[in-house]
Amino acid sequence: MIRLLVTGVKHLFGLHHPGRNLRVYPDDVFIVSYPKSGNTWTRFLIANLLYPETPADFSNINRLTPDPEASSKRELERMPRPRMIKSHQYFDPRYARVICIVRDPRDVVLSSYYFQRKRGIIDDQYPLDRFAARFIAGDTGPYGSWGDNVASWLVTRQNRPGFVLLRYEDMLEDTARELNRVASFLELPADAERIANAVRRSAADEMRKLEKAQAHLWSSTKSTRKDVPFVRNAKGGGWRTGLPEAAVAEVEGAWGHLMTHLGYALQFPGRTTNFDSGFAETMLKGPSR
Repeated sequence: MIRLLVTGVKHLFGLHHPGRNLRVYPDDVFIVSYPKSGNTWTRFLIANLLYPETPADFSNINRLTPDPEASSKRELERMPRPRMIKSHQYFDPRYARVICIVRDPRDVVLSSYYFQRKRGIIDDQYPLDRFAARFIAGDTGPYGSWGDNVASWLVTRQNRPGFVLLRYEDMLEDTARELNRVASFLELPADAERIANAVRRSAADEMRKLEKAQAHLWSSTKSTRKDVPFVRNAKGGGWRTGLPEAAVAEVEGAWGHLMTHLGYALQFPGRTTNFDSGFAETMLKGPSR
């Protein structure tokens, strides 16, 4: 009874976290990705690009690029517009302008495994192969499976106005180049120095320093284990040595066509039997105009 009363009061005064029920405005821009695909790094890059006089850190990132899962309805509606909003949601037709980040799902499995250990959801002895099976089934979080979530954006929006696709691996390869694409999407003037400063301030080493000093100030890390870092290797391809071969084969079997569409080479080509062939054909042709 008391819990219901507290929930009711929070909703009455706009103190709840709206999540998917966020009120969306036409000028909102969304940074969307499946969890552990580089969303936080992208938020830092964009925040440092947009607000060069206010360097992004773990104490202010939810104010500069708000998260409807962590910010209250009241806070979100009082923020200056246009808002730059972080989201892990699957397709939402209200999101008119979207920066979509994708990452090799074999690396996403591994990163998700360590993050759930950090949060205490699983213990250090939890079998990675069992976690991978649950991940593929979409049973490790509230945003569907990686394939369902990513495909929901690509099928509906790829190659259409108001949508830009970033691959985490491309961002690692040439961060300035990819951030320039974002600046163009946001219609910001090309400024090499501003881009360079945003890249420097958002570098993995800088974020690790900030995490050590400010982990207790950020919603995603303040109640988590301090011996497991949030900012880990910040590299691509860790699955090659960190993910069991059977798990690699399962991931590719589930989403191989989608992975190929995104440019990720398969270790076990020809095993993509679980992915719907008709849907894959639609993906490879691209969305109809």
